[in-house]
Amino acid sequence: MGKINLGSTIPVYPMPVSLVGAHVNGKPNFLAIAWFTMAGYNPPMISISLGKGHYTNPGIKENEAFSVCLPSEDMVEITDYCGIVSGKKTDKSGIFDVFYGELKTAPMIKDCPLCIECKLDKVVDNDRNEMFIGQIMGVYTEERFLTEGKLDFNKMKPLILSQPDTSYWKLGEKIADAWSIGKQYKNRNA
Repeated sequence: MGKINLGSTIPVYPMPVSLVGAHVNGKPNFLAIAWFTMAGYNPPMISISLGKGHYTNPGIKENEAFSVCLPSEDMVEITDYCGIVSGKKTDKSGIFDVFYGELKTAPMIKDCPLCIECKLDKVVDNDRNEMFIGQIMGVYTEERFLTEGKLDFNKMKPLILSQPDTSYWKLGEKIADAWSIGKQYKNRNA
């Protein structure tokens, strides 16, 4: 069978959902996105992509800080709400119990299994979008989400989004160890 060209579109591929937090007009605000990725290892950096019209963008620029909080599948309803309601029209400052790290202007959500505190490093203008690249200043979780000192995704129950079918999913099972399973192939083909 040959490959089919689906055109210039967003592929249907799962992405973890996050709630990006920033102070806007002196209050914490959160919006739901799945458009984020690691952007550097040393120092650790993360990149988020937001449409230019989002209410959150000026707050990130003004405070030079933001958070990326990964909700659990149990938080699907409130996470979706944060994605469909704009802070321009609705005050979302009181819907979460928030906490702060050392930056004091990157609000994080206590109920999220993983929260990443970021200091703004750079803004890249991408025509209709802005990419915010931040240095990771702190990563926050709880003991209950760890196994042998490492994040345990089965305990965290991350919320996953697929596009363009716009569906939420939950994580499946582990199938192999990274940087290890490929050694079997290497040994067979050496």
